[in-house]
Amino acid sequence: AASLMLMTAVAAASNSNKWRLQFSGGADSDGTIVLRLTPKDGQAMEVAIDIEDGRSENGVAKDVVEGLKDQVSERYHVERDDGEDVLIKKRHGAADFSVEILSNTVENVRINPDRE
Repeated sequence: AASLMLMTAVAAASNSNKWRLQFSGGADSDGTIVLRLTPKDGQAMEVAIDIEDGRSENGVAKDVVEGLKDQVSERYHVERDDGEDVLIKKRHGAADFSVEILSNTVENVRINPDRE
């Protein structure tokens, strides 16, 4: 129970109305990026995006935008910025949310999430 409360506190402390995911490095393998988007006091959504070997960091960001749009566009606005960055914004009237990178099996691709 204590660890569940700690995880809840950590997630609540990291809510924002907009997130920037900064991608660096091209894909040196096929793999999957799994993200969890959790609105404050709401149901978490897990999103899995497949990435192909050889994709540039801009290509990886593009794939992530397309994957997010396919799966969460009802709740969030998703766009690419500066080629290698992905912006995720809450829709009007929606709750602030947190973003977690649950896993990334794509070799050489690094993801840096920042609240905005």
